[in-house]
Amino acid sequence: MTPEGWTEVDNALERTFEVENFVDALAFVNRVGELAESENHHPDIAIHYNRVTLRWWTHTAGGVTDRDRELAEKSGRL
Repeated sequence: MTPEGWTEVDNALERTFEVENFVDALAFVNRVGELAESENHHPDIAIHYNRVTLRWWTHTAGGVTDRDRELAEKSGRL
């Protein structure tokens, strides 16, 4: 099941978050980075001024796993 707010695109969970400005985008990315490091599982991240796009997937599985779904949900609450 795809977590709320996320879509599955090219075998990855993807979501774009919109924040107030670039500083807030960087702060959000840092929070995601802390989560990713603590879980030893890292998303692809793209920053476009006040928008941050996250993509969770597991390359060894060739797509989305339960762990990706769990971390997508956690990062959605940041």
